[in-house]
Amino acid sequence: MSAKHPIIAVTGSSGAGTTTTTKAFKHIFRQLGAIPALVEGDSFHLYTRAEMEVMIRKAKEEGKDISYFGPQSNDFKKLAEFFKEYSETGSGQIRKYLHTFDEAVPYNQMPGTFTQWQPLPENTDLLYYEGLHGGVVTEDYDVASEVDLLIGMVPIVNLEWIQKIIRDTNDRGHSHEKVMNSIVRSMDDYITHMTPQFSRTHINFQRVPTVDTSNPFSAKDIPSLDESFVVIRFRGIDNVDFPYLLSMIQGSFMSRRDTLVVPGGKMSLSMELILTPMIRKLIQKRHALLNTNS
Repeated sequence: MSAKHPIIAVTGSSGAGTTTTTKAFKHIFRQLGAIPALVEGDSFHLYTRAEMEVMIRKAKEEGKDISYFGPQSNDFKKLAEFFKEYSETGSGQIRKYLHTFDEAVPYNQMPGTFTQWQPLPENTDLLYYEGLHGGVVTEDYDVASEVDLLIGMVPIVNLEWIQKIIRDTNDRGHSHEKVMNSIVRSMDDYITHMTPQFSRTHINFQRVPTVDTSNPFSAKDIPSLDESFVVIRFRGIDNVDFPYLLSMIQGSFMSRRDTLVVPGGKMSLSMELILTPMIRKLIQKRHALLNTNS
């Protein structure tokens, strides 16, 4: 962690809604006049899409599984070193993983490939990471320890699967069968490397639908925010003004002393009310430290 170069990480699995959350963060950054370095977690995959398909086939022949959730397909060492470098110097190298043709065309590349590594922009106020492993910890690497504000996006698992299936089939052109096989293949890595992160987060936003999602593999659409509640759990954060939040968010209530429940349609408002003062504090500490050292 570093007061001079703070890091915010939003972690959640594919289909958890982390990309939508990034829009809310960008709005907060604009409001505060903050300049973020934006980093996508998929940048730290080890393989292109074609290479990953080869690795999946090889693993299957050996009676094993490999998924995007685990260390066999992600460079946890590079991610940990990247976070550490940014926290110490405010610099580092980034690239993009190009999911779709629309993303790939400007680079004259195919989907499922990476752009070249290049330096982060200079003089950013903070690093904003969105991806699978912002809070991952293994025997060898501790990414979570470098993060100043760790946010979990955690829809209940059936909703997560619905979002993944519909997104990957509609937006990324995968077959329904391929997406279902990916979910099954990922289970061990999901349990080992994904879910433990949500016990390390400072705040979890867990969306719970109020409609029947009991068979996610037959769902035709994603439950809307208005058909959901959002359970917001706080950990290790002092001075949360719960009476203020309850007064500002209509229909909200406390389910536990550290847990606020809000209507799904109020999720963006809740994020802004909760996160804006926290991010402002990080930036103020940074500027105060820079002014002291200047």
